[in-house]
Amino acid sequence: MYVPSEVLRAIENVWAMPSLQSIELRKTPEVLELDAICERVYAQGKGGYALANALRSLGVPCMLPPDAKELSLHPAKAAERLHDAYLQKTVLRRHLCPLEYADHLPEVVFGTSRAGQFTSAELGEFMDAKRLRRYFPGHRLALRDYAKFRWLVVEEEVTVKAPPLQRALPFLSMDFSRDLGEINPHLGRFPQAVEVALFFLLLAPWEEWVRYQQAGWRGFRLPWIYTLDDDHFVGPTVPQSPTTLATEPEYDGWDNETGDERAIIIPLDDDYESQWLQFVGETWSAFETARTTALFETPVGHFLVRAFLADGIDEIMAHMTTIEAGLGIVSDHKRKLRPKPDPHKDVSSTDRVAARLAALLRDPSCVDYQELFDLRSTFVHGRGGLAPISTQQRIRARSLARLVARRLVDEAASLSGTRETKLDQLLDAGVPFLP
Repeated sequence: MYVPSEVLRAIENVWAMPSLQSIELRKTPEVLELDAICERVYAQGKGGYALANALRSLGVPCMLPPDAKELSLHPAKAAERLHDAYLQKTVLRRHLCPLEYADHLPEVVFGTSRAGQFTSAELGEFMDAKRLRRYFPGHRLALRDYAKFRWLVVEEEVTVKAPPLQRALPFLSMDFSRDLGEINPHLGRFPQAVEVALFFLLLAPWEEWVRYQQAGWRGFRLPWIYTLDDDHFVGPTVPQSPTTLATEPEYDGWDNETGDERAIIIPLDDDYESQWLQFVGETWSAFETARTTALFETPVGHFLVRAFLADGIDEIMAHMTTIEAGLGIVSDHKRKLRPKPDPHKDVSSTDRVAARLAALLRDPSCVDYQELFDLRSTFVHGRGGLAPISTQQRIRARSLARLVARRLVDEAASLSGTRETKLDQLLDAGVPFLP
């Protein structure tokens, strides 16, 4: 690979620096010279903190302890990597999500995501362990402990728009004249790519697979996300410790503790593995297509994921909102927007959603929806006497929300008109199911 000779010479000078004691890397004469050369060659402004981040990621020897000098890249290889970093137009961003409590999931790949259990070596590659070791020479990744758990790994290509220093210090490009307290209603708790992958996973019937429904319907939890990318100008962080994830003592065949720990799992039914593989194989391509259609213009996925992340009554509320997002339209509440004449003028907004649900599922589940909606309304409007929500009600709310989202994926394959037209057709077909 061609690297400007002046960049290579400057890198060699930086690599020859003695260990630093009392001066910042970016302020040394050798790095200042390299910065000036890169500014002239690549025309992307001063590097400063960004260049220092890149040099640490490449293993500049003066920042490594004596017992870690072997981590440093050869100066010629470091120059190539730095050259690439200045020229790259996209970065690969990777999100590693521990699936806490997940049972022994066979590994699956869907789109640019994968889920399953990975070896220490595989997780080391995912986490770019060598780069982290160069950047944080005193930190050791507990890869063996991470490998006890199942993971969701999501990758995405992100376009590089800002120069290196602004990527390293994003506040430099912030517009402080805008409303810094505004809320973007379309943002979820997690990065968009993770929300999409999680939405897909939640279409699987976890509530049917879990062995003990009273312990909850979720087959896993997602306590945190570790995000990194291959942009050397952005300083990496270290993932949270595996001690934040639930473990229990491991026993041998004679019920004696081995002294090691294993991941705590939520046990699933015996035949879930084949169903899991079948679900991913049959659903992913249809899901990808469906997300681009009018049936998913509304935040169906947003609320299905919120229900997964919520607890208590908020879980029920999010599941009910998932159904409304999928099957409700504005004219349900605004009569003047309905067609004239309206063949269902006496059907309430709640019953309209219930009718569409019954038609979509080809099942008189509208009764369950109406009962759950009444439970929701009792809570929202503060009517007294709201009894504890039973496991059966909780599972039914989850099941209805999931089935609505899943069937909408199927319906999207044959969608030819507008979303409103499709929902009107479902309303016509579902009204006879109403009690």
